[in-house]
Amino acid sequence: MPKLESYSDIFTGESDSRLNEIIGHADESESRQKVRKILLNVIKNELTPRQKEIIMLYYFKNLDSVQIGKQLGITPQAVSAAMSRAKMRIFRIMKYYI
Repeated sequence: MPKLESYSDIFTGESDSRLNEIIGHADESESRQKVRKILLNVIKNELTPRQKEIIMLYYFKNLDSVQIGKQLGITPQAVSAAMSRAKMRIFRIMKYYI
């Protein structure tokens, strides 16, 4: 059985780059600030506590899935599954605002 430390799950793709882009900019236009505020409200109000924690650790604390798994006491695969479900939920809700 492989070690958990050998598990590598770098979330990549258009959805991650778009979330990082929205979350990461400090100097923003007014429209970008509105989108960021909506995104943060969606994260705060629409995700499960576990999904919210994983999103915050990944996007705001820049931890990878192995580190998040260790911190939360779950496997990296569980982190990946929760992250995928959270992103789908975020984008399903955000499409009504954008």
